[in-house]
Amino acid sequence: MAPPLIEIENVSKIYRMGDQEVHALREVSLQVDEGLVAVMGSSGSGKSTLMSILGCLDRPTSGSYRLQGKDVSRLGPNTLADIRNHTIGFVFQSFQLLPRTTAVENVELPMIYAGIPGKERRRRAREALERVGLGERIHHTPNQLSGGQQQRVAIARAIVGKTRLLLADEPTGNLDSRTSIEIMALFQELWREGMTIVLVTHEPDIAAYGSRVIVMKDGQVRSDRTQEPVIAADQRIESPAESRR
Repeated sequence: MAPPLIEIENVSKIYRMGDQEVHALREVSLQVDEGLVAVMGSSGSGKSTLMSILGCLDRPTSGSYRLQGKDVSRLGPNTLADIRNHTIGFVFQSFQLLPRTTAVENVELPMIYAGIPGKERRRRAREALERVGLGERIHHTPNQLSGGQQQRVAIARAIVGKTRLLLADEPTGNLDSRTSIEIMALFQELWREGMTIVLVTHEPDIAAYGSRVIVMKDGQVRSDRTQEPVIAADQRIESPAESRR
């Protein structure tokens, strides 16, 4: 039987600030194998620290983190960078696109680091942009795209490596309600196609689209429940132009 995709056991994270110790995580244990998992909690609850550890951007002070059955808790920076490039996709609230670079070039970026040849990079980037509904805007720069379209470029960049795990930090935080629903509909499609998605959100309305909700407080998991997700495609709000068709 295959191990869970994510398995963390008794993970703690302590930051030292002068003479003070800040316990960001306190012996957190959980497993994630599939689904669209929403992580909620107020500022200082530990959810961002948890995401950093899941994304191999930080190491736990104690405890273990197994990703696809491999203990990544104490791996070196080069090995962790390779894991991030091949196993994990990242989506951020602020999109983090290069402003003077076209959509297709932004999506190609992680493949450059992976050493993939130019023609193959361009082919995969086009496919990823078509997958997120931006096949006709591959040569647009970020300032020529709406916020929702920029986030779709960021999602295409995150999935272009055919990663199994997608981590999203407040992915709808800079978007209006209608666009947020469209992005969550896309996440649900990716989940149904086999991708595991873990997203941080402050918004219960966004968490409602997940198949599981984890609530954190004071560095600990306070609740962890599965649920029947709201189907985002059914909630999509038509624009005035669409409603007249």
